[in-house]
Amino acid sequence: MEFEQTARRLRAQGIACVQQEPMSRHTSFGVGGPAALFIRPRGADQVGRTLALLGQGGLPWFLLGRGTNLLVADSPLPLAVVHLGRGFDAVTREDEQTVYAQAGAALMDVCRRARDWGLAGLEFAYGIPGAVGGGVYMNAGAYGGELKGVVARVDYLDEEGRLQTASGEALEFGYRHSAFTDRPRWILGAAFRLAPGDPEEIGVLMEDIYGRRKAKQPLEYSSAGSTFKRPEGAYAAALIDQCGLKGYRVGGAQVSEKHAGFILNRDGATCADILELIRQVQEKVYKETGFRLEREVKLLGGGD
Repeated sequence: MEFEQTARRLRAQGIACVQQEPMSRHTSFGVGGPAALFIRPRGADQVGRTLALLGQGGLPWFLLGRGTNLLVADSPLPLAVVHLGRGFDAVTREDEQTVYAQAGAALMDVCRRARDWGLAGLEFAYGIPGAVGGGVYMNAGAYGGELKGVVARVDYLDEEGRLQTASGEALEFGYRHSAFTDRPRWILGAAFRLAPGDPEEIGVLMEDIYGRRKAKQPLEYSSAGSTFKRPEGAYAAALIDQCGLKGYRVGGAQVSEKHAGFILNRDGATCADILELIRQVQEKVYKETGFRLEREVKLLGGGD
């Protein structure tokens, strides 16, 4: 009942929301049960009011970007999902060398805009499928680059819903980690400090990186990208391949035959299929190599 009342209050303030929205429509894995309340705020003011209303109702909630590093349980989710997507994806140029992007902006779009403005430094991120918020949250990186090398500052809401800004060491960037990981802080946007460059040269490098990504990764199938974190002293994909697990399946979930670090939704997989496949891969890799693979993909609902 509280979800229904909160939905009415949100709509009365002009904040879009629906009830019982299938999360399978909002994750790159294409799986997930219905969220009790799915909210689409537009702009920082609506985000603040949304969080205030959810707090008044004592409702649990989750902040969602593009759903590219997320696995959602099959069962109904008794929480509100706050989606920062359309209406929260502006990309602007702050000054000659700084690009600002709201949390819902796709990283690939930010890369394209930087290229068009003749700003270099984000080429490595071209092809990373997530949004700015999720990318900053996990310090996304590829091909020798990480966001920590180009993020100048991050605007966020703290646990009291107050607007804050962090920069430099306060961002606590590390491997797949930031000051926002597992803390009650919600990213609203980030400023990227870049370097002047030739748009054509930047574009060539971006396309080269994207071409290499397409050649090595199964981008034609639903997945959440790399399923496991890189263990110290080894590579997850190489360990999985070494154990002969390429192509191994549980239900509709499969270890990619192209890149063993990817688990795919090949044929109507459920969250349960994917989790069981992850468990079996972890078990076999540990038994045969001694390395423990830690899941990189975040799980929402169904325990962890």
